[in-house]
Amino acid sequence: MSLSQLASQHCTPRKGKEHALDASKVTELLGSLPGWQVSHDGKAIIKDFTFHDFHHTLGFINAVGFMANQEDHHPDLEAGYGHCQVLWSTHDVGGLSLNDFICAARVEALLER
Repeated sequence: MSLSQLASQHCTPRKGKEHALDASKVTELLGSLPGWQVSHDGKAIIKDFTFHDFHHTLGFINAVGFMANQEDHHPDLEAGYGHCQVLWSTHDVGGLSLNDFICAARVEALLER
């Protein structure tokens, strides 16, 4: 699935282990997301973003937050001057779901604008 195909989708409620992605599907979808990696425990995808200053970092955080609220799927964010780490996981499935990859693709789309 391409980055634009992922980004064009919307999140749907996913609860239960049956919605958790297996390792082969995670690897396949990760191939569409430049620079994203699976966390050490395999339950999240992570990417570090860098910016020129705090102002641009905060703008990115606000844009991600707005998108996450629209999709009703929220990341963990860790930020400082000129950088922000974004971590997506689906707690209700105990790992990764399609929603995580949709939102990561939407983050990438935000940066293309």
